[in-house]
Formats: sequence, C-alpha cells, structure tokens
Amino acid sequence: MTDPSAAGTIAFLGLGHMGGPMAANLIKAGYSVIGYDPVPAAVEAAQAHGIPLAGTAAEAAAGAAVVLTMLPSGRHVLDAYRGIGGEAGLLAVAGPNTLFLDCSTINVTEAQEAAAAAIAAGHRSVDAPVSGGVVGAEAATLTFMVGGEAEDFDSVRPVLEAMGKRVVHCGAHGLGQAAKVCNNMILGVSMIAVSEAFVLGEKLGLTHEALFDVAAHASGQCWALTTNCPVPGPVPTSPANRDYQPGFAGALMAKDLRLAVNAVEHTGVAAEMGPLASRIYDSFVEHGGAGTDFSGVINTIREQSDH
Repeated sequence: MTDPSAAGTIAFLGLGHMGGPMAANLIKAGYSVIGYDPVPAAVEAAQAHGIPLAGTAAEAAAGAAVVLTMLPSGRHVLDAYRGIGGEAGLLAVAGPNTLFLDCSTINVTEAQEAAAAAIAAGHRSVDAPVSGGVVGAEAATLTFMVGGEAEDFDSVRPVLEAMGKRVVHCGAHGLGQAAKVCNNMILGVSMIAVSEAFVLGEKLGLTHEALFDVAAHASGQCWALTTNCPVPGPVPTSPANRDYQPGFAGALMAKDLRLAVNAVEHTGVAAEMGPLASRIYDSFVEHGGAGTDFSGVINTIREQSDH
C-alpha cells in the first residue's frame, strides 16, 4: 500500500471527534475513503471535511480493501463484525481477504476475539489503538500501537503513517491494545502522583514554578509533569491554562483504566496502583470530570484535602 491511489477504498466506520479528522487526513494523503457514522452530528462534520459517506456500515464495507473501525467499545466492534438483529455483519459483506483494521481502544481479549473472527471469515486483522487525542488526530501526529502479523503490519503501515507520526508493531493480535492499556495505566497513575505533589507543595508553601523547576529536571520528571502539567503557568500549552478543557478527557482516562484493570484481573498481576487510579478516575467522572481534561483531577485532590 505504498501508492495511496492504488491502495483501494478504505471504509472508515466511526467518524467522531477522533475518527472524523483521521479520515480527513487519509483523504488529504490521497487515499480513497468512504465513511459511515450513525450520529447526525458526526455525519455533518464529516460532510464539512469532504468525506464521502455511505448509507450504512455494510454499504461502506462492501468492496473495500480496508475496513477501519473507530468505535466506542469492544462490544460495538464485535457486533459490527458479526452483525446483530439478524443483519449481516461486516465480516460477511466484505470481500475475501479484506484487511480489518480496528483503531478503537478495547479489551485485549476482545481484540483477540475480533481478530479470530475476522481470520475465520477469510480476512486479515490488525488492532491499532491510538494515542495523541483529538489534537493529534487533527494534526496527523498520532501514535499507533499495532498488533497483528508482520506482513499485515507492513501492508497497513502507510495508511497509519498518513494519520500519525509514530507507528509501533507491538506483536501478535491484541498486543497493540496491551501496549495502550499499559501505557495509559502509567499515565493515569503518574498524573495523580504529580497532582498530589503540587497540592502538597501548595500546603507547604512552595510555588508551582519552584516545584516544577526542580521536579522537571530531577527524578520526578515525567510526561504528566512536563507536557500536561496540572497547574497553570509552568507549561503554557497544558490544559490547566484553559480551564482544563481537554486534551484527554477524564471519561476516556476512566475508560482506559477500566480496561487496564480488566487486563490486570485476567492475568492475575499483583497491581495496586492501577486499580486505585481507576477508582479515583471513576469518582472524578461521577462528580463532573467526564468532559474535563484528566489533569483536572488535581482540583478533586484539593477539594478533598484538609484545610
């Protein structure tokens, strides 16, 4: 798939805040794309970006060389693949040897189940969840964590590179999802730790700038501090400077941490920080943080601290 004009049609199913800009970037790169989304607002936005649309998901998938899904959950992916309510699924309507590329963030076990179903139906399968948020989707700077056979990875890599700046083959089917949940477990835990440290620093009389200047150049350095700093000032581009507008929404962090906890429970890993972070972000979402950047958890920590 080195020549976009000769790559065949890409059916892009799921044109929301992430999928819409991703599909638009494929078109900009010269790929033939036909999209579908059941949500009217997503359809309207896709039309504004010049994305051709099909009337149904099955119509988009029929005859496509690649079927790319960007859906909310593993159940959505599996239902779309297999069909529900007596309707034929994507696996049934797609031509032989279609490459099914799932960029949703779902359970590792669900990704493996989806891959097995695709292969059993005579197709190929790759899971490629993304990191980088809406900003990355719009700027085509996403990171893709890819699971699947090496030859399928090589085949789909140019497509992913049209939407991102880093594409990593993580191993077999499902291991793209594994890398995503492990990475975001680190991120969720580290953001809580950074936020707690800033609140502690406030109580002790440290200025935000003083703590940042030390930690950013010492052993406390991490992405949650130096890129997504949870207090305004030290990192002018962080969401804290725009009233915690995401960014990466709290609801998405809560979802990813639940997926990480599912993996922890499935594997029997003796993890404590990941599950604790999951509970903290679930509470953050329940108390109004769903649409706020996940760094806004610092405000919850302040509110719960003794005065």
